[in-house]
Amino acid sequence: MSHPDYRMNLRPLGTPRGVSTVAGPHDIGASPGDKKSKNKSTRGKKKSIFETYMFKEDVSEGLKRGTLIQGVLRINPKKFHEAFIPSPDGDRDIFIDGVVARNRALNGDLVVVKLLPEEQWKVVKPENNDKETEAAYESDIPEELCGRHLPQQSLKSYNDSPDVIIEAQFDGSDSEDGHGITQNVLVDDVKKLSVCVSEKGREDGDAPVTKDETTCISQDTRALPEKSLQRSAKVVYILEKKHSRAATGFLKLLADKNSELFRKYALFSPSDHRVPRIYVPLKDCPQDFVARPKDYANTLFICRIVDWKEDCNFALGQLAKSLGQAGEIEPETEGILTEYGVDFSDFSSEVLECLPQGLPWTIPPEEFSKRRDLRKDCIFTIDPSTARDLDDALSCKPLADGNFEVGVHIADVSYFVPEGSDLDKVAAERATSVYLVQKVVPMLPRLLCEELCSLNPMSDKLTFSVIWTLTPEGKILDEWFGRTIICSCTKLSYEHAQSMIESPTEKIPAKELPPISPEHSSEEVHQAVLNLHQIAEQLRQQRFADGALRLDQLKLAFTLDHETGLPQGCHIYEYRDSNKLVEEFMLLANMAVAHKIHRAFPEQALLRRHPPPQTRMLNDLVEFCDQMGLPVDFSSAGALNVSGGQGSGEALTHPVPQMALYFCSGLLQDPAQFRHYALNVPLYTHFTSPIRRFADVLVHRLLAAALGYREQLDMAPDTLQKQADHCNDRRMASKRVQELSTGLFFAVLVKESGPLESEAMVMGVLNQAFDVLVLRYGVQKRIYCNALALRAHHFQKVGKKPELTLVWEPEDMEQEPAQQVITIFSLVEVVLQAESTALKYSAILKRPDTHGHLGPEEEEEEAESDGEPEDSSTS
Repeated sequence: MSHPDYRMNLRPLGTPRGVSTVAGPHDIGASPGDKKSKNKSTRGKKKSIFETYMFKEDVSEGLKRGTLIQGVLRINPKKFHEAFIPSPDGDRDIFIDGVVARNRALNGDLVVVKLLPEEQWKVVKPENNDKETEAAYESDIPEELCGRHLPQQSLKSYNDSPDVIIEAQFDGSDSEDGHGITQNVLVDDVKKLSVCVSEKGREDGDAPVTKDETTCISQDTRALPEKSLQRSAKVVYILEKKHSRAATGFLKLLADKNSELFRKYALFSPSDHRVPRIYVPLKDCPQDFVARPKDYANTLFICRIVDWKEDCNFALGQLAKSLGQAGEIEPETEGILTEYGVDFSDFSSEVLECLPQGLPWTIPPEEFSKRRDLRKDCIFTIDPSTARDLDDALSCKPLADGNFEVGVHIADVSYFVPEGSDLDKVAAERATSVYLVQKVVPMLPRLLCEELCSLNPMSDKLTFSVIWTLTPEGKILDEWFGRTIICSCTKLSYEHAQSMIESPTEKIPAKELPPISPEHSSEEVHQAVLNLHQIAEQLRQQRFADGALRLDQLKLAFTLDHETGLPQGCHIYEYRDSNKLVEEFMLLANMAVAHKIHRAFPEQALLRRHPPPQTRMLNDLVEFCDQMGLPVDFSSAGALNVSGGQGSGEALTHPVPQMALYFCSGLLQDPAQFRHYALNVPLYTHFTSPIRRFADVLVHRLLAAALGYREQLDMAPDTLQKQADHCNDRRMASKRVQELSTGLFFAVLVKESGPLESEAMVMGVLNQAFDVLVLRYGVQKRIYCNALALRAHHFQKVGKKPELTLVWEPEDMEQEPAQQVITIFSLVEVVLQAESTALKYSAILKRPDTHGHLGPEEEEEEAESDGEPEDSSTS
């Protein structure tokens, strides 16, 4: 949006967040610049706040010579003046200090930075206590390690819907799968947890905890050198604006009512403090906003940044729309989707015209001559009971020699998505379905997702299959890939399959099972599930013996009210043998397809790699475990998996790996970089979920070309890499959206049903606060000493272990004050309680000798504001 007065009128006002100047955060609209404007000698001479970006040619040259470095910018969500980009050598991140050094780049942007002179580098001290610097990484666990995806659907059409399953979040975490996987993963029984290492500090080796977003290694427990330096840099160019430039937030009047700006602009204050405050024209605002600003104090708006001048602290924006009341589920959800650039609009008529028009659609006769007909085989799906987009089915046929013919049958989505069509373009752009607690934003139109491609029971479907001859021990004797036609005989839920596994000899009553096709009996299905389970156990055992890393996950299951859509309750979802069964065969199929397409197209295969943990993070972790007396071998994923479960029978949460990424094989020279660290395999890809992931659609096309079904893909390696990069970006965005949706529902639950009480494990101890993992809900929170009814508190180190002694005010003045020692891995009782809005909740410690007595709420609010931006509640 252009405006003739923008450059003339938008003088630097106040202080951009994170910049230290004369004007403080309360001086907005009355900055020194404004006061001086009456002086004729300074009028019109605007000093640039930000550096002019370098020329593109100079940037290219600098990147080639190595004088400039590029990387994705991560801004700390709690300390917005701190930002980081990954170091190309895998060492500690490069630090970008302050808004000016960030030079108008936003979180997620691909930026080019220039290192500052060494005397300006960041000094990392060994002891930082509560004044830590936290990395802003939104973490990632590869979905292939986290078990079966759990699609969320709107539950309104189900009369007796089971719980909606969603991952628990560790406040500010990120998850790899579109269905959300927690980044702090607990192995075995969560209450046996011995050490938890969040990925928060993963890419910034010296970035411990801040407020809610916590790692388990706080600066107190790190043995760092006496003093070390972290390279610091400034942004000189934005290669790609990956941030959507949209934000949700609130409208405020400018502070200085006498200024010329006051008559033309309002101030938009984003909820996400990593986004700058924004001037929006008053003509975009509600008509009565200036007269009645308080009426809009709790109204959530969406604003888009349209410009950000070098000489202005704040960006210029355009008010997109009013969403509704802050704290309500639907307005907040729409805000989340918009901020992360998720296209949730209806599919256009051009896209819908690409779909089969004559319904009901039937398979054309010519397809039967091109495909292997498996409709008579006993094939079935196993999915969450609420799932409607069924993209994979399984079969297991016993052979006369005691072996088995096992099939993984995947919906042939590429058949319905012609290359280059409008449907193909929109799927490539969306790249993934986005699963929220209450609904799904699909990658493809519902007709495809839920009918044409979905492997619904007792209906002929087009599929792409991988079929093996396997021994009972899971050894592969033969392997076949091809296009097929199946007719699933039943739709099993995980609960159905689990009951079959748990009752190997008893017949399950028909009323407890879904309808089964008359061509197959419940006994046949039951036996196939048992055989698959036994083979899966062998495959799983072999994977770990071969050096795979085991990561189980916490998921939070919400029960929603069918009428209001509000959460009624939640519990941690149990990941059971039926989930593991399906996971094992999906992994096997993905690995098989990866090898097949890479052999056929060594320069053009779309694969998925997973780098090992960063050196710096791993070294810090080794040192921490050594200090804590934890015998852990970090030499490889397999060694870590073995040692992680040892040590007085307690389970270890593994150090979180780096992100798993799609890539084109022709763009990486070193095959060692192709490896998947956690699975410990040389090649891996995604083939098994084409309804919800565009990467899988591309892999289907590659496999079809490898088998001679079609011509080779007309995509150069660098074009394929661009699509892979886009899939990575959208996957990360969908993970963050999923997580924020979970956080929204959990916060609403705390507000509606709280306070919630639970046992918690102490994960980190600071000198004024400590971090706990709330075991019942899998959320991690910081508890502040000044929020508790304490007479005193003392911090000390016992050996290298931090310890906080709390001295509680007695309820009865005649009693002695109770003392409570807080140290890492100790168990405490906590209460989660809502604060002023539905989107904020906090944890508070129960007294050790009583139940239900909380510290003063006003103190809690004061404590929770610690670490928030100074100006978050001011105009």
